[in-house]
Amino acid sequence: MSTSAAEHWDTVYGTKATDEVSWFQRQPTTSLRLITSMSPPSGAVIDVGAGASTLVDTLLDAGWSDVTVLDVSAKALALVRDRVNDRVNEPAGDRPLDLPSERPEPASFVVANVLSWQPERTYDAWHDRAVFHFLVGSEQRDQYVATASRAVRPGGVVVLGTFAADGPTQCSGLPTARYDAEGLAAVFEPGFSLEHSEREEHMTPGGAVQPFTWVVLRRT
Repeated sequence: MSTSAAEHWDTVYGTKATDEVSWFQRQPTTSLRLITSMSPPSGAVIDVGAGASTLVDTLLDAGWSDVTVLDVSAKALALVRDRVNDRVNEPAGDRPLDLPSERPEPASFVVANVLSWQPERTYDAWHDRAVFHFLVGSEQRDQYVATASRAVRPGGVVVLGTFAADGPTQCSGLPTARYDAEGLAAVFEPGFSLEHSEREEHMTPGGAVQPFTWVVLRRT
């Protein structure tokens, strides 16, 4: 990702409907299953490069209460923030009288490039679907791993989905890297160990199939 990453993704989310982008999912089934199987709802989770994903909505519905959503695009996070806040700020006629007219936000929102972001706390689960494969340079990957190492507590997990070895070589006009599970895990060694891997066939809104490699990496 270049220094114009924010402009690039703001343009994407400013010109396309959320259900038109190739990575759109109505339900983040794989993400939710892997997160909930590795970390309890009492834990803290961060969705890195969330875009306009509904994962935060799904996590809140599943009982998670400490959710952070990070993306380089302010436009994408504005869409998510409005959607999530609309869920908890019902019209006055539907709200119990003892509740304030505006409740605290149910999630935390951070506009930042993960490569330069400085985490101020730690998390039990770090989730990334389709960001890491945009890091085609070794220096970028090293920066990402260093940030994840600071942000994920010992014993916590990174739940990571990238294009598989036979996946696309570009997305949204940008080149992408492709991985099998072993190659992906090797990038994060020795600070993380491979605990689980699987393959997913993602169907884009346009009907194309994009193979993904998923790994769960445990912070040592």
